[in-house]
Amino acid sequence: MKVDGQCQCGAVKFEAEVDPAMVSICHCTDCQNFSGSPWRASVPAPAAAFRITAGSPATYVKTADSGAKRLQAFCGACGSPIYAAAQVDTPTYNLRLGAVNQRAQLPPQRQIWTKSALPWAMDIHALPGTDKG
Repeated sequence: MKVDGQCQCGAVKFEAEVDPAMVSICHCTDCQNFSGSPWRASVPAPAAAFRITAGSPATYVKTADSGAKRLQAFCGACGSPIYAAAQVDTPTYNLRLGAVNQRAQLPPQRQIWTKSALPWAMDIHALPGTDKG
């Protein structure tokens, strides 16, 4: 599926080809910290199918407890997360679903790192909701 997206301010834009069957929600503590949320949703895009079309994201390298290094890319102006990638020659770009324009068409298909999930974050369907804040 062809997707495109941008940060909140529009300074960084991208396009990619993704497989909708690969959308996931991650509950790891790194994703909780990076997103400021109880989880982070993403969809992988192979390097050959991903392209920045405007701007240039700022980056931060996170070293995991395992020693693995992950590049975190975000807009330097508004701070919106864009993707994460392993630091290898041909990485897969894990696009942050909130930055993808077609996010409504990409429902998560799995959850990972559920051991780190906040217990209340696993079931929010019964919470009352409203159309406005």
